Amino acid sequence: MADRFIEVSLDKRGVSCTAKLLDDRAPITCEAVWNALPLGGDVYHAKYARNEIYALIPPFAPEEPPLENPTITPIPGDLCYFTFSHTQLGTASYGYEAAAEQQGGKAAHAERATVIDLALFYERNNLLINGDAGWVPGIVWGAVVDGLDEMAEACQDLWRAGALGETLNFRRA
Repeated sequence: MADRFIEVSLDKRGVSCTAKLLDDRAPITCEAVWNALPLGGDVYHAKYARNEIYALIPPFAPEEPPLENPTITPIPGDLCYFTFSHTQLGTASYGYEAAAEQQGGKAAHAERATVIDLALFYERNNLLINGDAGWVPGIVWGAVVDGLDEMAEACQDLWRAGALGETLNFRRA
């Protein structure tokens, strides 16, 4: 199979990077993401993992991928896929209530069985441990091959200036 690439962007900030799909390490996840592109939504900066931005989106795969190519220590440029139930992210400590209301109210949010977290890690020293749940392994399905420095700078700005109104998007390159 020929290498496949995607663009990962913060659209309001006008910044993007290019990532290669890791078809050899996470073929099921890569195929699911590729077939569903474009994907994206409101961006969040991680509270626990450290140097991570992510978007929460509705499930899109015919079947959720197995935990292939897992990590709890993502490195700069890793793209990770996480599956969470609505109860895992349903506590007020996560701060998703406003987003849930914008997407159809709390009842609509509570009815969703799962939510998908597509994440970009932009710097070193990440550890996927959560105070509520413990270890949270993710599937590494892509690696940034171009533009990570500019994206990391924009992610730091997002951390300091805020994420309101910004989106994280994944498109075929």
